[in-house]
Amino acid sequence: MNPSYDFKGQVALVTGAAKGMGLATARMFAESGASVVLADLDGNLAAKEAEQIVRDGGIATGIACDVSDEAQVVALVDRAVAEYRRLDMAFNNAGIQVPPTDAADEAIEQFERVTAINQRGVWACMKHELRVMRDQGSGAIVNCSSLGGLVGLPQRAAYHGTKHAVLGMTKSAALEYAPHGIRINAVCPGTIDTPMVADMLAKGELDMAEAVRNQPIGRLGTANEIAAAVLWLCSPGASFVVGVALPVDGGFTAQ
Repeated sequence: MNPSYDFKGQVALVTGAAKGMGLATARMFAESGASVVLADLDGNLAAKEAEQIVRDGGIATGIACDVSDEAQVVALVDRAVAEYRRLDMAFNNAGIQVPPTDAADEAIEQFERVTAINQRGVWACMKHELRVMRDQGSGAIVNCSSLGGLVGLPQRAAYHGTKHAVLGMTKSAALEYAPHGIRINAVCPGTIDTPMVADMLAKGELDMAEAVRNQPIGRLGTANEIAAAVLWLCSPGASFVVGVALPVDGGFTAQ
């Protein structure tokens, strides 16, 4: 059973929110009373999921946003504030995986694509969320890194590079904004049962038996387990937690 939080009167923004960890987090924020903005490259699916949250008794809006385009991120944050008058919490979750590639053979196009979304996208979201939170004098941001932000793996240089970068940005911004009443942290998910991982399994880019074996807990994680960690980091229960990279990985990085 997860702890319950009272986020009534607060506003949460989640990117990559149409499915997987982002959707689970958006739903959990809504169930805890927050007004939630679901942002996703697939704006139609984000809107559909927001409508379902509303039918379930929550408050939500779905918005199309390509986080690799800073102008779209500006429009996203401005719309969230125009609609709900403030921004208290954000989960910068949007990200992609790319096929495993020998470091000597990786195409520049693949490097630039994964960097644009996983690194520059988090940078842009955090930048413009902070613009609002700085004026408020309060807020909590959680950036989505990965176990790939804490370790290296063969054939994952570009992807892991972006996830290491997320942690560098998180720690530096956390130190800068803690005196302003804003806490910034990161989660580092292990292998989680999400559509992205299902796609990797289907393409043969990930072996299920190996993935389970590499997580001492003996199973994949769930999207709700990541959502629970994000909500805790945004809650008063984590009021003294600043600049951490929290592994939620079934023990992978403890080995």
